[in-house]
This record gives sequence, structure tokens and C-alpha cells, in this order.
Amino acid sequence: MLAPQRIYVLLINAGTDREGIHSLQIGDRQTVLMFESEDDAIRYALMLEAQDFPTPSIEAFPAEEIEGFCREAGYNWEIVKEGQLEIPPEMIVDETTWTLEDSPPPSSPQQETEEREMSDEELDAQRRALEKLFGN
Repeated sequence: MLAPQRIYVLLINAGTDREGIHSLQIGDRQTVLMFESEDDAIRYALMLEAQDFPTPSIEAFPAEEIEGFCREAGYNWEIVKEGQLEIPPEMIVDETTWTLEDSPPPSSPQQETEEREMSDEELDAQRRALEKLFGN
């Protein structure tokens, strides 16, 4: 099956030293989702945000470029057909596969609790926004 000429992927921390591509852990491999439709990629990003995932940016690339990146990195890739509802897994990893010397220090348990309480409120607001988006 041929990949579409232009696809959309989700980038985390786009344009920074910590830039990365969103991938899923499937078995022992990472899989990069390549969306045919920008709207579908946006919808997926909104669902990630509702799960307190850092806000990804949607970027268009030639499919061959992302496939080449995946081959070099040892990642799999999956093309998400236009109109196919892709739902993120409920669990997200707390750690990424890259490391930086200047990563922020770990937060205290009190900070984590405060962030979690705030995140629940934000999560409810984003769920309501998604329900409106999906017409529920």
C-alpha cells in the first residue's frame, strides 16, 4: 500500500531542543502515527490534551521523510486513513526516550498533588469541549 504524498504527524516541543515526534509503544516497538487528514490529526491531539499530555503541534511532512526517519530510528509507522477515528491509549508514558542534561528537577509530592487537582479541572473542561466537538 502506498503512503499518501503529504501526511501529518504530532510533534512535541516543536522547534525546541526537546523536540520529539509522538509515538505509541506497541509491544517492544515505537510506532509513529501518520495521519492522511490534518483534521484527524487535530482531533487526536485534542484527545491527547484531554489526557493531560503536553500540547502537540500538527506538522505536515512528505510521507517518505517520516518513513525514512522511522527506518533510521527503528520505529514502525502506521498510516491513519482519512476519517478513521484513532483513539490514544489511556496510559501515557511519564518519561520520553530522550534525555537532556538540563531537564527540570523532579517535582515534590505536594506539587504533583496540586498539579493533579488542577489537571482534573482542565481535563473536565477539555472533555466538555471534545463532547461538543463530537456532538455528544
